[in-house]
Amino acid sequence: MADPAAGEPASQAGELCSECGQSHLLPDNHLYNFQDEVDDELICHICLQPLLQPMDTPCGHTYCFKCLENFMQEYNFCPMDRKKLSFQQCHKSSLLVRNLLDKLVVLCPFKAECQQTMQRCELEAHLQNRCPGFKKYKSELERKKNLFSKGKEDLPAKVETNTPKDPEIPSGGSSLVAESSAAAVVSLGTAEPGLVNPAFEETEEDLPQRASLVAETSTIEIHREDPEEDLGMRIVGGKDTPLGNIVVQEVLRHSVIAADGRIAPGDHILEVNGVNISSVTHCQAVSFLRHPGPVLHLMVLQEKGFSNRTVQQDSSSAPNREVIHVTLIKRDRSEPLGIKLIRKTDEAGIFILDLLEGGLAAKNGKLSRNDRVLSINGQDLRQGTPETAAQIIQTSESRVNFVVLRQPGVQLSDSVEDGSTSNNSSSSSNGGSPVHHRRRLDQNHYRRKSTYQKDLPQGYISHEKTVSIKKEPKESLGITIGGGRDNKNKLPIYVTSVQPIGCLFRDGRIKRGDILLSINGIDLTHLNYYEAVSALKSNAASHSVVLKALEILVSDPTDPPLDIKEQGFGWSPLWITWLGLPSYLHCCQDIVLSKGNLESWGFSIVGGFEESKGNQPFFIKTIVPGTPAFQDRRLKCGDEIVAVNGVPAIGMSNSELIPMLKEQRNKVTLTVVSWPGSLV
Repeated sequence: MADPAAGEPASQAGELCSECGQSHLLPDNHLYNFQDEVDDELICHICLQPLLQPMDTPCGHTYCFKCLENFMQEYNFCPMDRKKLSFQQCHKSSLLVRNLLDKLVVLCPFKAECQQTMQRCELEAHLQNRCPGFKKYKSELERKKNLFSKGKEDLPAKVETNTPKDPEIPSGGSSLVAESSAAAVVSLGTAEPGLVNPAFEETEEDLPQRASLVAETSTIEIHREDPEEDLGMRIVGGKDTPLGNIVVQEVLRHSVIAADGRIAPGDHILEVNGVNISSVTHCQAVSFLRHPGPVLHLMVLQEKGFSNRTVQQDSSSAPNREVIHVTLIKRDRSEPLGIKLIRKTDEAGIFILDLLEGGLAAKNGKLSRNDRVLSINGQDLRQGTPETAAQIIQTSESRVNFVVLRQPGVQLSDSVEDGSTSNNSSSSSNGGSPVHHRRRLDQNHYRRKSTYQKDLPQGYISHEKTVSIKKEPKESLGITIGGGRDNKNKLPIYVTSVQPIGCLFRDGRIKRGDILLSINGIDLTHLNYYEAVSALKSNAASHSVVLKALEILVSDPTDPPLDIKEQGFGWSPLWITWLGLPSYLHCCQDIVLSKGNLESWGFSIVGGFEESKGNQPFFIKTIVPGTPAFQDRRLKCGDEIVAVNGVPAIGMSNSELIPMLKEQRNKVTLTVVSWPGSLV
């Protein structure tokens, strides 16, 4: 009797999908060849491919409909944050998101016969009506089916054969079968994926290449259940500062912006609800962003890093790496491994970003964050993409064999706050640059040296005042304070509110935002928050109090009042106010960056001396993803550069400082002052 498998028609095994032109199982998502790298925000974190029929979860994550449906059949939590979840709670993504996905540009999969590009939503119509490659494929398939039918009729009963079966796709079909988004993969040439392969030795092609900086503009819709709720991000910049644009400095944890997940530090905000804010003052931008409402539309410019860079580090570091072989066993074909893969902007190939807690890979314990994936199941991924890897993993029956390259001691850093520690003593890394510990209890902050000091910028006035008050011993000063040298920005002590029940409110000279310099001769400028509270309380018990304070004035009468959302104990001065703080109150920090010979430091600067404007501070305007400055994670947009390798930047022009930075080949020490951005 004939083997039934030999007679399986192409429509059941190997026939290409009429919608995407690629070969995949009927229940699986369509596959596409995208012309450009797709933004990570548009990637499903289950299949690691651009979203199809996107579904939003209540916790703010988005997945493909089929991916989420399959996942929820086995689990009752969100794959990203493991919060309890049911499929019924999820809903279609907004029309804007669906349209953005449909407009992604894809290549025709039959590129031997057709070099057309089109929007993803147009591919099916192209295949059915215009593509010569798909037309040729269909005619070949029809011919093959006819031959198969004819051959089946001619076969005598009970005849068995050992001759090889015809392939499902006709001869010559190799040029017809589309390359999926998993791309055509190349065998490593080893019988077992676990064998060390000399193909992984680095060549000159792996050296970094110069490339252009890629940036994208996108419109982001932010939803708030409470229209009055803060967005939860800090901003710097404005037309009244050297930065010009409004730039996101920080996104606060557990905030509206953090839950949405699409806005990151370094993004430039161009529009708010259709209003162009690229040329407004800092205070005006804050006012626009604090405007209450359930929906906020933001147009942002996002740096994506350098394009077309291949790269690891200098080949001299290769001996420090090791090739690791890991085999994961899936219980069934659909079981996820719990691995998030990414592409870096400065290195070719695929890297492990994270291992999902409780997932198969995390339980196995042999894969680590920042491992570079060289192959999966024997298929070469040194120049691959996360989509390629996801496709290989999905089609694996049970065993998934990884070959990864690991540099000891280097992992992607956690997003941790000041003073927190990681599970690994060397976890704060540069993802490929020499390791720097991201957070230390002692970050080597020190008072700004006299050689680094500067005059106040134009438009600022600082007024020092001495306030002497006679009071009852038990009478309260009636102020609340913020700041302190234990604050992550090492701020001086400032007044956050003047309560109507204390003697200072009655006196009227101390105001919210004043910097407290001393009380009864005790210097407050070097104290942490709790030391300052203690000093104020103990001296408030006396009959007389002498306070020295500093008032900073920004002379721009056109700016709107900003007290609406900054009341109570959570108030803090605007970023632009700190720029008027006298130099002797600044706390500096030395940040040492290291890089390879052909790498960029990864940040841009603005400011410096101009004849028309005089001396202006130098500010960090852009930090490029994937670069040493980005991976070190201590520099922030809006930081002031005080000195480079101990040479003061005061009085230099932009054209003088930039060459100095470029001359530093492998190591540079930046002395910076960092102020917290304005909270919106």
